[in-house]
Parts: sequence; C-alpha cells; structure tokens
Amino acid sequence: MTVKGMHTSPLKADTLNPKVLTAQYAVRGEIVIRAGEIQEELAVGEKKPFSNILYCNIGNPQQLGQLPVTFFRQVLALCDYPPLLESPRVGELFPPDVVERARRYLNAIPGGTGAYSDSRGAGILRQEVAKGIERRDGYPADPDLIYMSDGASQSVHAVMRALIRDERDAVLVPIPQYPLYSATLALYGGTLLPYYLKEEHEWGLDLQELHDQTEKAKAEGKTVRALVVINPGNPTGQVLTQENQKDILKFCRDEGVVLAADEVYQDNIYSPNKKFVSFKKVMREMGLEDVALASMHSISKGFYGECGRRGGYTEFVGFDKDVLAQLYKLASINLCSNVNGQICTALMMQPPKEGEPSYLLYSKERSELLASLKRRAERLHKALSELQGVTCNPLEGALYAMPRIHLPPGAIQAAKEAGKAPDFFYCKQLLEETGIVTVPGSGFKQEEGTYHFRTTILVQEKETDQVIDRLKKFHDGFMEKYGRK
Repeated sequence: MTVKGMHTSPLKADTLNPKVLTAQYAVRGEIVIRAGEIQEELAVGEKKPFSNILYCNIGNPQQLGQLPVTFFRQVLALCDYPPLLESPRVGELFPPDVVERARRYLNAIPGGTGAYSDSRGAGILRQEVAKGIERRDGYPADPDLIYMSDGASQSVHAVMRALIRDERDAVLVPIPQYPLYSATLALYGGTLLPYYLKEEHEWGLDLQELHDQTEKAKAEGKTVRALVVINPGNPTGQVLTQENQKDILKFCRDEGVVLAADEVYQDNIYSPNKKFVSFKKVMREMGLEDVALASMHSISKGFYGECGRRGGYTEFVGFDKDVLAQLYKLASINLCSNVNGQICTALMMQPPKEGEPSYLLYSKERSELLASLKRRAERLHKALSELQGVTCNPLEGALYAMPRIHLPPGAIQAAKEAGKAPDFFYCKQLLEETGIVTVPGSGFKQEEGTYHFRTTILVQEKETDQVIDRLKKFHDGFMEKYGRK
C-alpha cells in the first residue's frame, strides 16, 4: 500500500541496463566524491590538517588556475556576440586578425554558434583542421574525413559504438589504461583485451605482448577489432618512438584491426630526446594504404586546457566509403557537436601566424605555459623518486606521473581488512590527511601485485612545492606506521 503524499520511483538501480552498472570511471570515483564533501566541510569552518583541496586527479588545467589562450577567447567572444563586430570600438577592443577570423567564421556558419552545423562539423572549421594536420604532418588531409566532436571522449564513444557488436568483439587497450576505454567497452558490450606496458622499460610497448594477447583472444573465439594506443601516454606519460609506431602499424595491417590513436597530448612533450610524430605521418611515410586509422585530438590538453568547451576531432584514414557513410549516420543522430568547441578546435589547429597582430602574445603564452609544465614535471618526478619505497619513470610527456608504491605488508593487510585495494587505501588516507586528490592505480588496472597512483602536474607552479611537502610528510608517516613489525 502506498501512503498518500509519498511517492516511490518505479526505477531502481537493479532494473537499469546492466552495462551501465558495470561501467566504472575511477578518475571521478569515490575519492573525488569524498574530496567534494571535505571541500564543503572546509567551507563551513570544519577543522582539517590542511586549508584547501589540491585536485591532482584529473587533467583539468583551468580549474587549477591555468589562464586560457587570449586569442581563443577573443575570437569566441566575437562569434558568440556578433553585434560587437559592428561596434565602432571593435578595433580598439580586438586585434584586426581576431576580427577577421571571427567575421570569416560567422560568414560561413549560418546562424552562428547558436545553430546546428553539419553533423560532421561546420565545413569551414573542418577545413581549418585539415590545413593544420597538413602543416603538422606534411601530407594532405581531407576535410570530409574529419569529424568534429564534443572532446576526444565522444570520439572514443563513436568509434567503439561502431565497432563493437557483442562480447565476442575485443579491443586491445594499454594497461595501465585510461578508464574511458574500459567504461565505453562495458557500455557497448565489448571485451577489453589488455596489453601490459613494461614499467621496467619506461612504460614501453612490447610488440610480442600484442601478438600473444591477440592469439589468446582468437583461441577463446573472440575477434580483435581495434588496437588503442595513447601517445603520449595516459596515465603513464611515455612517448613512443617512430620505430615502435611502425611496428604498431604493421601489426594493425597484418591483423586487420583498426588503430584508434589517442593523440590528445601531442603538445605535451618534456623529454629532450623525444618528439611527437603522428601515426598518420608515419603511416604515409611507410606508404601504407591498408590500415584503418582513427586519429583523435582535443582542445582539453596541450597548453590550451579548454576542457569545458568540449572540442575535438577524429580524422578517419583508410576507412571504406560504406563505413564512412555509417559513421556519418551516427554523427547525424547526434545532430552535431557544440559549435563553440568546433571553433576552438579550429583555432587550435590554425593559431595566429608569425607576422599577424596576435602572434607575439600567442607565442608568449604558449612558450611560458609549456615551459612551466616541463618544470613542474621535472620537480614532481624528482620528488616522487626520492620517496621511500617509490619508483617513478621519467615524465616524457602528457600531464601525469604514475609512480609505483612498494607498500609494506602492514599496509596491504590493513587495506585487506578494510575491504579496499591497497593503493586505494593509500590514496584515501592521503586525501584525508593532506587534501591531495589522486587516483589509485587500481582504477587504471595494473599488473597484478603492483600498486601505483596517478597524479597530474597541473597544480600551479607556486603550489607545486605545497603538494610535494604535504605528500612527503604523509608518505613518511604512512610508511613508518605500516612498516612497523
């Protein structure tokens, strides 16, 4: 009997799509939820051993104080409010190349930022992206093969949605992995086929591991549909060599699998001995025509940090025209990605050129941000490597460190008694005692018997020492407490 005035929802968690219940996303999991609660407790005056939360769990630069690129925001301001273009003071408020860019975009986008665009993205913006790819790689790009998206995450969803038919379809994913991949595979009913990066070789990719896992999957009646490569790596920060890339492309050709290249950190290179080279460039240099490559990029990373704009693209190379027609249909179901994100993506791929009025400021902002990120990467790596029982590979690229913690048996036993993974146990106590938010390695999957955590390098430079000091004090106390016999 239902009491009058009381209502019971007909929907319960156990009646939801089981694939939704299976999907997990550790980057915004239990520890981050607890961090939000602590932040609210601090706001009402509750006493803690620290005065603020330091979010080191996610690549969200502007949340942590990084300033946006001026050129981007100026063009977006004019595109969002076209009457400014007709103001007699527009030339005082904005550089002429900003005004020209906004006029050119708006003239080619009927209805401006408030209207739907072509399902793949506005034609002029896809042309801008294509020119940027051509300038980067030295090979032409076809705007009709470029699909704008609400960040690279939606590109991943689109690729997995198209590829996965049932649980017999498997996708090779690097471990440690970015949990977007395990989550999307869970949602679409596919199987994650892990290939383990070699921590002892600076998180290198072992080609034999790809072959072994593929043969194992075939023996189990599975079909390997795609290989995911994240370069530079997330969460591991390594940068692939071109020889490694060639081997990967040959593997995809020989096995007939799609290469899903997550290349969103291509501007974030810190090692003087490494550089980013796109898979498309390597593929063209090899003269390969029979590899299907989905190359993904985003405005959320690099030195732009425009995460909330949700802009990105996928370039589809080597795909059959009938497959492209189906991908177009999928894009059409979503109508289009947000137009502000599309504009920002075009600006990322076509920044001011030398000699243009905005170039000097853009170049200054770019070099200062990237230099600061490199300094932060080096300082954090040094500090982590000096902690008792911690090993950490050099941060060659991306925005993260993935140190390994050699936890004492006492900590592992205490975690077991608490019903938690040992690195979760460590990260939760780290949060409660220091306010530092990290992600346990168990959230990224990891080699059995090893424990890690992932931290970003994005806390502002002036606060980096604060993170290091809090972490060192906590870690020393943790190791002493649980290392006692």
